[in-house]
Amino acid sequence: MNFVKRLRVEFPSFERKVFQYYIKRLTSSSSNSIGEKEKRKEYVLPSFSEDGNFSKQSTHSGQPTPSSHPHILRKGEVTGGIIKEEYINRQFRLMDLLNKKGSKKDHHIVILPGMPRRYMIDKIPFLFRQDTDMLYLSGCLEPDCVLVLHTVGNSSGNYKALIFTPPYDPSKELWDGPRTSPSGAPNIWGVNEGLPIPELPRYLSSVEKELHSLNVYHHTDPLNLEIHNLLKDWFSMRSRNMQSPKEFIHALRVVKSPAEINLMRETCRISAESIKATISGCRVPTYEHHLYATVDYHCRMRGAEYLAYPPVIAGGSRANIIHNISNNNIVHPGELVLMDAGSEFRGYSGDVTRVWPVSKEFTPGQRDLYEAVLDVQKHTIAACAERPSLNQLFTLMCSRLGSALQELCILPKSLSDSQLSRAAYGFCPHHVSHYLGMDVHDTPLIPKSNNISVGSIITVEPGVYISEKNTAVDPRYLGIGIRLEDDVLICDDCVEVLTNACPKHPDEN
Repeated sequence: MNFVKRLRVEFPSFERKVFQYYIKRLTSSSSNSIGEKEKRKEYVLPSFSEDGNFSKQSTHSGQPTPSSHPHILRKGEVTGGIIKEEYINRQFRLMDLLNKKGSKKDHHIVILPGMPRRYMIDKIPFLFRQDTDMLYLSGCLEPDCVLVLHTVGNSSGNYKALIFTPPYDPSKELWDGPRTSPSGAPNIWGVNEGLPIPELPRYLSSVEKELHSLNVYHHTDPLNLEIHNLLKDWFSMRSRNMQSPKEFIHALRVVKSPAEINLMRETCRISAESIKATISGCRVPTYEHHLYATVDYHCRMRGAEYLAYPPVIAGGSRANIIHNISNNNIVHPGELVLMDAGSEFRGYSGDVTRVWPVSKEFTPGQRDLYEAVLDVQKHTIAACAERPSLNQLFTLMCSRLGSALQELCILPKSLSDSQLSRAAYGFCPHHVSHYLGMDVHDTPLIPKSNNISVGSIITVEPGVYISEKNTAVDPRYLGIGIRLEDDVLICDDCVEVLTNACPKHPDEN
């Protein structure tokens, strides 16, 4: 049986559509763009020598490629761990989702600008981080680019992908380094065609003339003002049939592919091992910003690009400030320290929280509360195997925490179930879970009332926070804040805790 016939037998219909689209994408010519273009210098495709080693051909790219960064990217990868075919598959799935939403006569165009380079002061840039949806669909790590996806011809099942890049600027290249040229876009990112940014308005108008019943998908809040102003006139005439593509993109992003799961396992391992190493090296007295530097160091030495978010490092009663990111105080002997930190590795984020006594021993009150939170977390993680909604997990957490606080005589035993949950929420005023992935708070448009899908990754992070001002509580519990957080992959009939490398039993600290 030849390959094509075998493919028809073995591939389900949707996967076969994706494969056919991919083959069409690879064989399409980038020379059939609308309008005449000036002849541009050809991009040199990264290549391998016959012995399998990376060749030393030079490439003109604004982001790592397999030839320029073989220590980061393997052959065929656009970004670390993600191959070009996966990005094409994501684009196809998005357009297929939009096509199913509309009528058969509808056509669709998605316009996704990338983030601009931002500056903290004159000529001093912030670290660049691409818009997550743009990165998810294209693999583009360069600022001020635009991804355009649109239907082609009379069939709403055919799509075209383009990336528009800034014009060549020798002065900017001198200061900021090379940029991928329009002619290099198909080789770097796997799109059909690349064009300069100034051609974007004319290109969109040309597409609109060819397609009828055109639905436009664009961010309602402009991410890139320069690009938004370039398209302002074009957008102003189409406000009635414009909507954000975010809810459709988040519906794709919430379930991770096998490649994404591997990257998530790695970033969670890095996060967990780095916090473990930080705990092991902690001495008293210590400074919160020293702990910040230590966990940052360990994450980077294990391969992370940087921390995924400003870490929360809070000694003593400051742990009751849920997002204490000042990290500028001293942790004294006898105090607990709460660390909420995670690495970003190849565009994917970890998110771990641990609490430990800097003097290596818990006081009786600290241990009571710690073990109560640990018990709540274990039961909440176990419940994830049933794939409830995040809101159902929260309800379970409040009930379990309320019962634990009753056992410690922090809450009265006369409360009804509903009163108990409300009272527990007063001691843990945040949700117990959120989705995790490319962003720390990933896919926020997915309703928390939806059941968790297989392939999703969530956090489980119950806590208890008792203010020093709470005169109704036994004094031995005052000023203590505890949160325990792990990252959990939802599998078919079980869960996988991705951050188990960091211990949390009270006798392991």
